[in-house]
Amino acid sequence: MSRKLVIAHIGNGKSTNRYHLPFSLNRPEKIKIKAIYQRTLRPTGWDKIPGVEYTDDLEKILRDDEIDVVVVNTPSQGHYSMAKKVLEAGKHCVVEKPFSTSVADAADLFRLAKEKNVTVQCYQNRRFDSDFLTAQKVIESGKIGKIFEVSMHYDYYRAEIPESSTTYNRDNAFLYTHACHTVDQVLSYFGKPNEVRSDVRQLLGKGRMNDYFDLDFFYDGLKVSVQSSYFRAKIRPSFEVYGTRGTFIKVEQDRQEADLKKFYLPAGHEDFGIDLPENYGTIFYYDSEGNYHEEKVKSERGDYARFYDALYETITNGAPQLVTEEQTMEQMKILENAGKVLE
Repeated sequence: MSRKLVIAHIGNGKSTNRYHLPFSLNRPEKIKIKAIYQRTLRPTGWDKIPGVEYTDDLEKILRDDEIDVVVVNTPSQGHYSMAKKVLEAGKHCVVEKPFSTSVADAADLFRLAKEKNVTVQCYQNRRFDSDFLTAQKVIESGKIGKIFEVSMHYDYYRAEIPESSTTYNRDNAFLYTHACHTVDQVLSYFGKPNEVRSDVRQLLGKGRMNDYFDLDFFYDGLKVSVQSSYFRAKIRPSFEVYGTRGTFIKVEQDRQEADLKKFYLPAGHEDFGIDLPENYGTIFYYDSEGNYHEEKVKSERGDYARFYDALYETITNGAPQLVTEEQTMEQMKILENAGKVLE
């Protein structure tokens, strides 16, 4: 194995400590976390990582020749400006979701990366959600026949969030902060659609926070829908897959986030993020002889560290990027077009 990939983070909040470090630190043979930047050095409620330098000097990170990659974990309105500084310093860059809040800014980051001969990509860890991987397994098994419809839901009941916001701001629009997960899943697996139709709402009234979206992706013979709302007291199934011979229903979402919220981390816990049998999805189908079946489908194992595995291969061994420029730009165009109704 070649040398370790040396990484620094911009931001020391929930994103860095919950959704990145537990996974990159779980690859010690490949990755070294050298530094974490926060604008003001103060207690954040997150334990410091032994051996990691915490600094309020961003230039120190950008000038450090040992650091290969800088991960931008600021609030979304700062993604573009911070990523631009990283790229201008000649370092590879990973940007948290949403990649940016405009097509123009996203295009500028890819242009600058090419100019500096470095890479930039969005942190699309949800490609390694257990429910998404399990749905793929069912589709590829052929048991439910030719797929003609897929519904993906990412629901909450968090009414206090939109109720506490009295103005519309693209930076905290549900469309940008949450559709960035499911839209990437669609594009990464099904590819670029022939057409996209959208229903994006402000349920509490015009000028309020965007708190609902329903996006339909049309392919040859297939419709894929991604839907989400802050006002779902009873969540819908995470995945519904309909085919000519059957249906797959997975009610519960990937469990990695639930474990992370309890500080039950992947390191040292073999059962981290693993579904119990009662969490499994169910397949309902007719076989080639017309016999009806109902079967539980053992969930695939989700693992967000696989993003860092792919990043390592790209930077150290020249493998293609996991999240391509084309996929990111397509997502940004979809979100920008869908959000025009809110402006």
